[in-house]
Amino acid sequence: MNDLDPKSVASTKTIVIHERFPYRFVQRGYIQLNGKPDFRLQKANEYTKKYSDIYLFDNGDQMLLAIEDHEYPKWLDPDGVPCYVKDTVSS
Repeated sequence: MNDLDPKSVASTKTIVIHERFPYRFVQRGYIQLNGKPDFRLQKANEYTKKYSDIYLFDNGDQMLLAIEDHEYPKWLDPDGVPCYVKDTVSS
C-alpha cells in the first residue's frame, strides 16, 4: 500500500496534526523510499473509539487542502459520506 519499513512504523509515534471529529490528520513516520513524511487521514470508529487509516495522502499539499476544505475528507471517506451537497435547490 505504501513504502514504509514495518520496523520503523512499529517504533514511530503518531503525530496528530489536526483533528475534526470524526476525522483526524496525522503524520506516521517517514516513507522509506523517498524520505518524505507519511501523512494519513484517519476516522474514528464509533464503537471501538479508535482511529483507523482511511486514506494515505500523496503529499503534504493534499493534506493541507483536506484540512482547509471541510468537505474533502468526506469525499475521500470510503464509507460514502455525502459531501459537497448544495444547501438550496433552484428550479
